[in-house]
Amino acid sequence: LWTLNHLKYQTDNPIMSDTEVQSDPVQAEHAPVNNNKRFRKEKPWDHDGIDHWKMDPVDANEHALPAPLVESSFATLFPKYREAYLRQVWPQVVQALDKFGLKCELDLVQGSMCVLTTRKTWDPYSVIKARDLIKLLARSVPLTQAVKIMDDNVFCDVIKIGNLVRNKEKLVKRRQRILGPEGATLKAIELLTKCYVMVQGNTVSVMGSVTGLKQVRRLVEDCMKNVHPIYNIKALMIKRELENDPKLKGEIWDRFLPSFKKKNVKRTKKKIVKKESTPFPPPQMPRKIDLEMESGEYFLTKAEKTRQKKAKDAVAKESVKEAKKAERSKEFVAPQEPARKASAAMDAIQIDALKEKFKQRGSAAKSSTVRPATDYLTESSSKKKAKTQS
Repeated sequence: LWTLNHLKYQTDNPIMSDTEVQSDPVQAEHAPVNNNKRFRKEKPWDHDGIDHWKMDPVDANEHALPAPLVESSFATLFPKYREAYLRQVWPQVVQALDKFGLKCELDLVQGSMCVLTTRKTWDPYSVIKARDLIKLLARSVPLTQAVKIMDDNVFCDVIKIGNLVRNKEKLVKRRQRILGPEGATLKAIELLTKCYVMVQGNTVSVMGSVTGLKQVRRLVEDCMKNVHPIYNIKALMIKRELENDPKLKGEIWDRFLPSFKKKNVKRTKKKIVKKESTPFPPPQMPRKIDLEMESGEYFLTKAEKTRQKKAKDAVAKESVKEAKKAERSKEFVAPQEPARKASAAMDAIQIDALKEKFKQRGSAAKSSTVRPATDYLTESSSKKKAKTQS
């Protein structure tokens, strides 16, 4: 059988000699340049104008898909503090999922939500979207925002940050950096990535496009690695400006993006002082019983011990009470007035200086020559004319 097939293949596809291949000019023109791509065929139906990410619309009337034959279901748990809100908005959740022919259940005993497909489901992928919806509702996303996940162009991502940092205090501080003062940093992230971001507990819920989800995930993970969000926000702002520039749209942007290097601060090392080595072992530390025997407490009865302890507690309480009373009484103590300056002596010095000044002026006036009053009178007009005629 193999030989027959082999002979048939040889008759259908005769092997050409090297001279025949070189002599055919048409085949030489269309010969593939890259040997790795010599078996690839041309695809005239595929060109650059096609958007491969575009999703065909699906609706209940014209473009409805057949209902699934097997029931698919997804369930998720929710925390106790979300029970009251979910009970309040659950009729709206049922109404929103009923448009897609889906069924949803709320179990308050187990603390879980479940979505299921039915025979009326006209979009099989809608159950995946409904799974994301209940996941967002469990992570404190409001219903008005979470319902938008049912759109075809909206996706979600729940980033877990609880296991990225071991220390609880560091986790709280770095999580606060994502929010920023009065939510300013969070608002900047939402504007630059065009995503909805919700920080709750040990997770960060994100809704938006695929590109925006990747940007937010990278920013959040870097923040948990002690990289401040402001650096990534600055890079996103530069990328946004470069996207609007048609000349730089298809180029590599590494030369425009800032590169921040972490500087290691030199710290003084503690000097290790070596202890003197002795051949003898260290002295034995006294036990608790030994200390009680030294103080005499060991020989007291149980009632005497309790009485002594109560007396110590009473003394300690009294000292604390006195300290608090003294602290409260400080509010009613009048503040110390600033010491007044020796103004009387200064006034006497100033008066003496003024007296001396006036005396000097009076003596100067007496010593100067006194001019008669006629010097200050104007001459008559007749005398002026006579002077001019002469």
